[in-house]
Order: sequence, then C-alpha cells, then structure tokens
Amino acid sequence: MSETPMTYAPTWDSVSTHPLPDWYDDAKIGIFIHWGLYSVPAWAPRVGDIQAMLMQGGPAGLMRENPYAEWYLNSLQVPGSPTSIHHRQTYGGSFPYDGFVETFDRESASADLDALAALCKAGGARYVVLTTKHHDGFTLWPSAQVHPKKGVYQAKRDLVGDLTASVRAQGMRMGLYYSGGFDWPWNDAVLTGIASMAYAMPADPAYEAYAAAHVRELIERYQPSILWNDISWPAGDSLPRLFAEYYNAVPDGVINDRWSQKTAPHNAVAEGAMRVIGGAIQRGWRFLPAGRRALSMPAVRHCDVTTPEYAQHAEIVPKKWESTRGIGHSFGVNLNEQPQDILTTGELVRMVADIVSKNGNLLIGIGPLADGTIPAMQQVPVRGLGDWLAANGEAIYGTRPWAVASGKTSAGDDIRFTKKDGDLFVLFLDGPATRELTLPVELAGGEPLSAELLGTGAIEATVADSGRIALHLPDRLPVSPVHVVRLRSGGTFVPHV
Repeated sequence: MSETPMTYAPTWDSVSTHPLPDWYDDAKIGIFIHWGLYSVPAWAPRVGDIQAMLMQGGPAGLMRENPYAEWYLNSLQVPGSPTSIHHRQTYGGSFPYDGFVETFDRESASADLDALAALCKAGGARYVVLTTKHHDGFTLWPSAQVHPKKGVYQAKRDLVGDLTASVRAQGMRMGLYYSGGFDWPWNDAVLTGIASMAYAMPADPAYEAYAAAHVRELIERYQPSILWNDISWPAGDSLPRLFAEYYNAVPDGVINDRWSQKTAPHNAVAEGAMRVIGGAIQRGWRFLPAGRRALSMPAVRHCDVTTPEYAQHAEIVPKKWESTRGIGHSFGVNLNEQPQDILTTGELVRMVADIVSKNGNLLIGIGPLADGTIPAMQQVPVRGLGDWLAANGEAIYGTRPWAVASGKTSAGDDIRFTKKDGDLFVLFLDGPATRELTLPVELAGGEPLSAELLGTGAIEATVADSGRIALHLPDRLPVSPVHVVRLRSGGTFVPHV
C-alpha cells in the first residue's frame, strides 16, 4: 500500500517540512530550454562569461554588453549597445520586438518536439526545464490572463503542453520556468544599471495577481515536477499558500530559491536616492570585494534547491544545489557565438563530475531556434556527455557525496569522488598520468578489495605500505574525458590523512 502524501498548510512552517525528493537528488543532469521571441533574432554580442563580465564592468557594463540572447528586448533598448546596433542594421530602426511574433508562431507551429526531447534524452538528462514566460512577458502556453499592455501575448501553439508530453514520453521529468521578477512590458522597464534593476519589477498589486494566476495555471494544467522561478517574486502574494498548493498538487515536486520578495519603494525620492547610490557603486565597482561583484540571486525563506548561475562551489555543500548555465555564454540561442564559445564535451563532462561530487546537479542550457531545432554546435557536447554517461553513469546517477569531494593521486592527478551503495567512485579529471598510482583513500575494516575501470573491466587494486589504496591500470586506456574507477570492499573507505 502506498503512503498517503502529506498535506501542506499555507504556512512557512508547513511547507518547510517538504523533503527533497529522491528522484531529483538522483537525477543529476537536467536540460534548460530557453525558447521564445528572442529565438528569432538569436543574437547577442560575443563576450566572455557573465560572471567575469560583471566582475570587470559592473552592472552598467553588463547591461550594455549582455551576452544573454534571451535579454534581446532589453539589450536593444540600451543606447549604443551592440544589440541595438545589430538590430538597426539587420531589421531597421523602426522594427519592433513584437515584429518577431509572426515569425515565431509560424516556425514553432511545425517544431518537432519529440526530436527536441530525444536530444535531451540523448544528452543523459533526467529532467527538462522550459521557459514558459521570460522577462519579455510572452507566454508559451494559452493563458487565460490578458496582459494589460500587450493584450493576448502568447504563442499560438501550446508549446508548454506539447513539449511536456514529449519529455514525459521519453521517460524524463518536466520542470517549468517562470519569470516572476521581471515582466519588462508591464512598466516599460529598461535595465541599464543598478538603479533601473532595483525598479524593474512591477510594484503593482495587479502584477502580483497576474503572476500568481499564471503560476497556478501552470500547476493545474501541467503539474510540473519543478517550479523554477527567476529573479524574485512580487511582494504581497502569500508564497506559503502558493507553495502549499503546488506541493499538494505535486507531492514530489521541487521549488528553487529565486522567490525573494525584497523590493525597493517606488516613489520619486527613493528612485532619486537609488540613482545616486547606484552611480556611486558603479564608479567604485572595481574596488569592491570580489564576492560583492558576483552575480547572485537573493534566496527565499524555503526552497528545495539553490541555483547558482555560471558558478560552482569549491567544496561539498549540505544543501542541495543546481549549477545552471548555458552550453555557451548564453541560455537562449546565439548564432553570433563561435565554436570556441561553446563548452567542449570534455569540459562538460569534467564539470558534471565536479558538481556531482559536491552535492550538486547540473542544469545545462541549450537554445532552440524558433523552429525548435538546436544548432549542431550546441548538440555536439550534449550528445558527447550522453555518450560518456552511457559508459560511466553509475558514478553519477543516484550517487551522493563522499566524505571529501576531491583529492590528488600520488602522480598529481586531480580526482573527484562519489559514492553509492557502499561503492566509492574515483573520477579522474585529468590523466591518469601513470599506470601505477596510489589514491588519497584508505580501507578500514580489511579486505577483500576490488576495483573496476568503468567501460573496461576489472583492474588490480591493493593496499600500499602507506595505507593508501594502490591502483594498477592497464597499459592502454580507452579514450575518455574522465576515467572512472569503482572501488568495492567489505570494509569502509576513508580519506587518507
């Protein structure tokens, strides 16, 4: 007999008892799909990592040179920005962003969503997250809500419903993203720096009701396994009530951390003060501590998972986290990117190994064109990751962090650790440099001790005089971005001190 799911009351104390579902902790790999009107121009300037951009140029520099193609609407309105210049040269200065609606509807109408879901599956993903409404306010499902500025502002095809069906048919979980913090058309927001960023979220009870109604539609119609909000959430709505409704509808659902309700007062005095403060911060940006110059999102009181963006943790973090980033420097498709802007298969595999060893999942972003196809340049590393996982997935799926996340072999190889059912997995991020090496691992409780090179077979493992486990690798190793050794024993594996 199945256990009756817990019913959550609309209070922080109640929803905070929601446990992290095992399916999510086991999944490790998700695909983040940013798809919308911005998929038509599919353009952003070629710049570096967004964290490095913010570190160097501050908020004003980031807004002017924004590498995120899904921010096309905002970027084209920033005077002198590369996107505004590109838009004028490509479409003409009077061509509006909404001019992309017709093209998007026409091309997305015939999108092969089974093929898109199959690519996610081929990449080893266990879940998919789709943008249902990004900051431009355009929705990908037939909402009953009417935008006060845009009217019926939505795709003609139910892309949320159709992709959800395709993803689930492939055996994966479906999560839904919603931009609760920004809806640029609502208040004609253009983000150019700190002050404008503080006032971009509508301080309007009508927007609060609108956003909450949207999310309730998504819950009722599609029952997403992940409710992934972005930026923040408008003040006033009872988040515990919304969370309780979600958990009661989807007991094994997951809620991310980007629901903070901290907002700045919207009045002339406050806005003037913020412009002065924002200008001073921008001028002194390079003198701020590095930690204060990083891109981060304020967290809400309760969440199941935190979501650092284009960032990873240095050590094991007890709270479940999900590193989120694009396969390149953008989440939405950017046809201006070159091969050197895209992660290689090796980089992606090593990233997965590092993140999973530290209690994280990786939500890797790919951007469809308006017709739902993914450029080949993005597909290559995703499929490469899937191929590696087909041979080495036992070291990733369903694992948990070990006592330590990382270490080095006697030959100086950089390694990561995961564990599952008493097995210890050793993931070589580089090398192995030699065929005879010892690990920073001891065996407590005696032998037998066995080792297996995943994808190859059994290898010799012994306990060296130092107490460390010694491996004897075959002369010829298969080509792999990360080699994985599984250790088994009747004893207990402990870090070498």
